[in-house]
Amino acid sequence: MIRIGIDLGGTKTEAAAMSGDGDILARERVATPADYAGTLDMIAALVARMEGEFGPSRVGIGHPGSLGPQTGLVRNANSTWLNGRPLKQDIEARLGGTVRMANDANCFALSEARDGAGADLRTVFGVILGTGVGGGIVIDGQPLGGAQGIAGEWGHNPLPWPTAGEQDGPACWCGKSGCIEAWLSGPGLSEDHARHYGERLDARTILNANNTACRDSAARHADRLTRALASVVNLIDPDVIVLGGGLSNTDGLAERVEGGLHAHVFCDTVSTPVRRHMHGDSSGVRGAAWLWPLEPQ
Repeated sequence: MIRIGIDLGGTKTEAAAMSGDGDILARERVATPADYAGTLDMIAALVARMEGEFGPSRVGIGHPGSLGPQTGLVRNANSTWLNGRPLKQDIEARLGGTVRMANDANCFALSEARDGAGADLRTVFGVILGTGVGGGIVIDGQPLGGAQGIAGEWGHNPLPWPTAGEQDGPACWCGKSGCIEAWLSGPGLSEDHARHYGERLDARTILNANNTACRDSAARHADRLTRALASVVNLIDPDVIVLGGGLSNTDGLAERVEGGLHAHVFCDTVSTPVRRHMHGDSSGVRGAAWLWPLEPQ
């Protein structure tokens, strides 16, 4: 029986069919409807098309936010039309079977831990740096959900060791100020650059431009990322940190962060590697499929 992984994003959703031994057989990417009923219809249609070609499946879904352990309702999703909805229950009713679900950052971390940049290492911390900032923890090949289902949500901790100009911090969509996400996300980087230089540029332009203003903004972003990840090392001491999301593709970012950790980690020596993802945009959908164990052919 195949496995179907679905990476449910805010603007795009990707599905992939995976064989029993882990090979990707087919993939499809579609626009995500910005409403709940449309999202359910989209997922059901993706599964139907893949099952029509490859037969019955087991379905895993990576989604924004988390499911409340007591209620089963989605919360903390930046795709706000999902919040307060029984997403797992409704998808299972549509598909007529059990679905496994996990936070999208957990799926990213699981993919990279299984056969990516964190393969064969015990504790992997996976980072999403994109429109939002998230994280996932995988220990001994299994994603850590936590008692509240929010393990790894480092993006909504405050930025550690703030400088004089960072004390209050920008407002975050979660209702607080100074969250790591508000500093390190793509929109957060753009806002920071605009505050300093009065010029509004998208994050990728800032990170790839070769002028003084953009280099300064990129340096501030890397320094903040280093401090934020140093606090993760102090807390869980992972065997590797894997960077994912669009901003992680910045040349030299992983190396810059790895080299700066020693200034903040509570240890005389720091050997934690910081690596760029191996599977790129495919990690989320691959990790969703990996929520089901391998089966012999």
